Amino acid sequence: MMEVSLKTLSRQLGLTEGTVSRALNGYADISVKTRDRVREAADRLGYVPNSTARRLALRNAECVAYVIPWQSAHIADPFLGELLDGISAVLSEQRWDLTVTVPRSEADEVATIMRLAKAGRVNGIIISRTLGHDPRVDALRAAKIPFISHGRTQKSDDHAWLDVDNFEAARFATAHLAGLGHRRIAHIYGPLKYNFSAERLKGYRFALTDAGLELDSALEAASEATLETGHVAMKRLLAVDDPPTAVFCVADVVAIGAMKAIREAGLTPGREVSIIGYDGIPMGEHTYPALTTMAQPLSSAGSQLARMLMDVIAGGDPSSQQQIIPAELVRRQTDSPPI
Repeated sequence: MMEVSLKTLSRQLGLTEGTVSRALNGYADISVKTRDRVREAADRLGYVPNSTARRLALRNAECVAYVIPWQSAHIADPFLGELLDGISAVLSEQRWDLTVTVPRSEADEVATIMRLAKAGRVNGIIISRTLGHDPRVDALRAAKIPFISHGRTQKSDDHAWLDVDNFEAARFATAHLAGLGHRRIAHIYGPLKYNFSAERLKGYRFALTDAGLELDSALEAASEATLETGHVAMKRLLAVDDPPTAVFCVADVVAIGAMKAIREAGLTPGREVSIIGYDGIPMGEHTYPALTTMAQPLSSAGSQLARMLMDVIAGGDPSSQQQIIPAELVRRQTDSPPI
């Protein structure tokens, strides 16, 4: 079947291409009678509008951008893969596009945001892994473009955000290990410039104090959100004079790296050393033994982020699009009483 173009449709109707285009896009300066006539002919002839031309005509990009945090190991990060899956699913339902950008530095993140906002190629922007004070949020506010963050900053009262209760999740995981009988509980924490890392460290410390356990700086080890740094951090913890019998990790990938260090020491994760991760990425189900984790709903969080942003784009109040969701303990095989 021959493709019906706008030119073909205009010739069939005896109208200019501009009139046909405006009629199809519902412009008020075209009479209802003409709009109905054009739409009837378009349906009858099987005309499919050019989406790019339609978006230009409506000055509506029908596109959302996700700006990948520059220190996140980029698109290979399983956390981001799950999040993007949820975002793209909702946008696809609306026949909107998702643009994913990969900045190469912290400064490039801000420059990318400003470029996207000024170019008019996107209707809104999503960011994640927020900092305590986040220059990306400042840039988005200044650009006056609809946006939402996956995570909060120290000042998030005026914009849309979706966040997990990181303090409570860390408190619960640590209290769970204490409840199993562990008294030497370590924490591998992430970079404290990230708001979620700082909140999880606070939750860990609160739970220890609440259980009557001593805070010991030797049981706290820093890590990036990578397998390699989790491995290094766990080796450091196992080398202390009185090593931990349990560890709560800032992320599943960190915990999986830590499990390697435990095995290298001739120990078994979940036996001599209990370990709990955070995120609930699918990879954790396939470790040996299977990783216990504080699971946050990554794919559904992505879907919710997209829906909330669409509401803001449509004119909704950003401050009304703020939501805290819980993380859930998923017990598998790496948490048990001390032997």
